[in-house]
Amino acid sequence: MLTRPKPETNPAARKLDAASLARGTQWLIRRDRDLKRIVRRHGTPPLWDRPGGFRTLVQIVLEQQVSVAAGRAALKRIETRFGRVTAAVLAVAGPEDLRAAGITRQKAAYVAGLAAACKEGTLDLRRLARLSDDEVRQALTAHKGIGRWTADVYLLMAMRRPDAWPPGDLALQKALQWCKGLPDRPVGDEELAIAAAWSPWRAVAARILWHGYLAERRRPPGTDTS
Repeated sequence: MLTRPKPETNPAARKLDAASLARGTQWLIRRDRDLKRIVRRHGTPPLWDRPGGFRTLVQIVLEQQVSVAAGRAALKRIETRFGRVTAAVLAVAGPEDLRAAGITRQKAAYVAGLAAACKEGTLDLRRLARLSDDEVRQALTAHKGIGRWTADVYLLMAMRRPDAWPPGDLALQKALQWCKGLPDRPVGDEELAIAAAWSPWRAVAARILWHGYLAERRRPPGTDTS
């Protein structure tokens, strides 16, 4: 009989590393044959983490509704213009200077607002390590420009929490459709219901899906994917 691991009482102790990523992968492949097929073909996924802090949060905001490459390019334009992506620097710059760096009006306002919040202390990113996943979501989504997707990508990538799942992530939805052989991309409740079966390792399942989907997209046309 499969049992769920007991949750850690200290949120900081639940930070994915190579060992827990491997442990979560093994738990998942015993539970889900579709994930097992991906791991058997492509191996344990990379950890795919990012450093925590303001710069990473800004990058995730810039990636909203665009590709990772487009978000990275926008961040590079900010770095070229201002030198460093810190709350202190961008709070002084303000939205108009960010617009001059080629950032959209909406995202320039979001980034400037987050910079001011971090500088003033109403958003303390270092404190997040002591909070549960839900408390982190509440702390982040209290600020304009951060929704559930952004908060969960930060939880998954920067904080390396094992059970984070960014709802509405287009790449994950495509990977789910491919993995489960669905006629359409699962969205809304359907997406969340599939992912719920992988708790408390949803962030590991996300990495498996990304890993497999990206690898299969690089396969030559006509290659067997059974």
